[in-house]
Amino acid sequence: MSLTKLQQLIGYQFQDSDLLTQSLTHRSHGARNNERLEFLGDSILNLTITQSLYERFPEAAEGQMSRLRATQVRRSTLADVAREFNLGDYLIMGLGERKSGGFGRDSILSDTVEAIIGAISLDGGLPIAQERVLAWYESRLAELSPDESQKDCKSRLQEYMQSIGVGLPDYVVTKTTGMSHDQVFTVECRSKVFPKTVVGEGSSRRAAEQMAAELALSMLGES
Repeated sequence: MSLTKLQQLIGYQFQDSDLLTQSLTHRSHGARNNERLEFLGDSILNLTITQSLYERFPEAAEGQMSRLRATQVRRSTLADVAREFNLGDYLIMGLGERKSGGFGRDSILSDTVEAIIGAISLDGGLPIAQERVLAWYESRLAELSPDESQKDCKSRLQEYMQSIGVGLPDYVVTKTTGMSHDQVFTVECRSKVFPKTVVGEGSSRRAAEQMAAELALSMLGES
């Protein structure tokens, strides 16, 4: 598959296309894979998000910034970023991993995002890699507040489910409509403690999941 579209989506044109290819290569495909790039990208991601939070919230305490950073660098957030780039379509992996659904697995998608960050750093330099991370995270960072009461709905629902001793809810995309530049995602939020399935819609999978979580909290009397 041509990587031209992917480079347009991530907003970076590689000088050395082999770096991009390596960043997309899972270890199941062979010895030349993205694990070392992932290691590098993880550090760059943490540094970039940390510095952004430090500058955005000059009055925030260390603990507040640590919690905010955790929401941005966790696996599920990175997997959401990956899905916005349709990374699953570009992954290079062994046949067994692909047949088992590896192209849609959060762990693989999140690792690949970090590997791409590392690859951009090697190809274009650290400042460019950081600029790309901030561009990808612009809307997410804009929504953050160091105030605990401003936690996003998915996080609040997760904490509630843990507090009552049940498993985390499942989010399942049941429908996607519209053109690629103007899509509407429908997501069901499912749990055995819900009296009924909760459905959310949004212009991205992330937005639809947040809406579903908000509706679930309301149904549970936790809004």
